[in-house]
This record gives sequence, structure tokens and C-alpha cells, in this order.
Amino acid sequence: MDSSAEASSLAQGLRIVRLVVDREKRGRQLLGVSQLAAELDMDQSRVSRLTQELCDLGLLERVDRGPFRTGPRFFSLAASLNTGWVREAKPELESLVSALGLRVRLSVRDGFRAILLRASSNDAGLGSFVAPGMVTPVWCTGAGRALLWDHDLPALELLLHEVNFIGVGGPGAAHSTDEVRELMARDVARGHITCDEEFEHDIVELAVPVRDAGGNILAALSVLGRRAEVGDDAAGIAAVLRGAADRLGSFAADR
Repeated sequence: MDSSAEASSLAQGLRIVRLVVDREKRGRQLLGVSQLAAELDMDQSRVSRLTQELCDLGLLERVDRGPFRTGPRFFSLAASLNTGWVREAKPELESLVSALGLRVRLSVRDGFRAILLRASSNDAGLGSFVAPGMVTPVWCTGAGRALLWDHDLPALELLLHEVNFIGVGGPGAAHSTDEVRELMARDVARGHITCDEEFEHDIVELAVPVRDAGGNILAALSVLGRRAEVGDDAAGIAAVLRGAADRLGSFAADR
């Protein structure tokens, strides 16, 4: 799975979802594969493959080869974005931007994927793929590995047994479940995840889990920047992150 190809597929998949959602919201006629391809000026075979993947993820659904409509996973994701503590995370993320000068993200896990719930205002630019709903691998991103914090080796093996590690991520990415576990053991001992070029070249991501009152992992809070931006104070940045994660977890408990 080439990261650039995956980004392209993700962008095209999001275009399809946006079009389906927009037509439903406006009460317009829903579309099938050929109509979606024509509307988006995309190859019909590619639209067919992407819509099947989106249906498999539950973001779209289709009955008896009819037109596509939004699926149950889309609505559950939308509902999570409207949850009080997630909504209130926005000022917390912007406060971290002011304090650290880095990009900030809040993510949750869906199997071996991390799904972006919120991103700070400085984490998107022209042509950027960063938007709520963006999907990245859990094993080679800081947020993803923070979401695996409580996984022991058997749990990791069960989760990642069908994953193809080859060609995914940056030069620091793990290439096996054992390597993921080694990175996790190192980082849990430090008290925070350090993801150094595991997904993108020259990008360091630091992350911590956000826990509810019962100690369960709700989400991951992470900051990203180029190595020069992050500097050599990972422990200090992680301490600030943990404080923000504790506040978010407390807010979730109040809700």
C-alpha cells in the first residue's frame, strides 16, 4: 500500500462521500456508479472499486444495486463529532497550538485504522488531505500507536495479523507486529508515543491516550511537526499533552 496512492484514493473516496451526502441533504436524486463517475469526472471502474470499499467501511450503503446513500458508519462518525467533549476539544487543540507551535490532532480507532476527529486550525492547507474522517494506519502513526497503548502482544497479533506492512509509512515504520510491540514497549516506558518518520518523512509525532473515568482509551491526542520544529524537548511537550488529555478525559466523564 503506497502512501501517496492511499492518499489519492482517500481524497477520491471523500469526494464520493461528500457528493452522496450533499445530494441526500438537498433531496436530490441519488446516483449509481456510472452517474457518480460522470458527476466527478472519474474513471467508472475506479468509482466502482472505491464505492465498494466505502460500503465495506459502512460509510455508504447500497440496496439491490440501486443508488448509493450514506451508511451507518457515516452517521456514527457524525454523531461522535457532535459529542460534547469532542466539540469542546477545539479550544483545547488551539491552546496547544499556542503553547507548542505544532499541529494538533484528536483521533479514534476503527480496527487497524486511526480516524481523525478534529485537527487544529494550522493543520490544513491548500490541497491538504487533512480533514475529519481522514484514515491512517494505527501501527505507524503517533496517534494510532497511542490508541494501541493497552494492547499486549496477543492483542496486537490478533489486530494486525492480516496487515501488509510492506511499503506503508516512512523510513521509521515497523515492518512486523513484533517491531510494533518493541516500539510500544519503548514508548510506554517513556510515558508517551514518539513516532519519528514512521508515516511521513521528516515528521515527528508525539501522542498520548485520552482516557475516560474508567481508564478506557477514548481517543489519542497528538502533535506533529518537522524534526526541527519539535526540537529535543519531547518529554516537556508530552507533559503538556498529558495535561490536555487529562482535561479532555475529565470533560468526557462529566458528559
